[in-house]
Amino acid sequence: MIRTIDEVQQEIIDEFSIYDDWMDKYAIIIEQGNALQPIDEKYKIPENVIEGCQSRVWLQAGYRDGKLRFQAESDAIIVKGLLALVLRVFNDRTPDEIINTDLRFMKEIGLTDHLSPTRSNGLLSVIKQIRFYAIAYKTKEEEN
Repeated sequence: MIRTIDEVQQEIIDEFSIYDDWMDKYAIIIEQGNALQPIDEKYKIPENVIEGCQSRVWLQAGYRDGKLRFQAESDAIIVKGLLALVLRVFNDRTPDEIINTDLRFMKEIGLTDHLSPTRSNGLLSVIKQIRFYAIAYKTKEEEN
């Protein structure tokens, strides 16, 4: 069964709502990062590095059957977990789904209050790049 972006976001919110302590929430984020598939070395190129991140972050996008598929990796364990959460929401989605999503899970689980400004900016840069890919693929699709 295919779940909507909102359903996936709610699933993440529910997973985090069990815990009150932010150390427990960080443990979940780290666990998510450890489960993230490593990006293929051939994609660890300067063109895939996300600017604005304190740590090194690579994001690679592919497009097939009208849907975007992302791979991402970071050399920082918390960032890797944040990437895993974002990819859970955005992977295998159409450009329109990505463009039109109200990304609410980060605020609702308290990420926006508990991340350092540099980490928040880096995460926003990743999301901005994902949306840029969605716009680019949508434009390319409309031209064909």
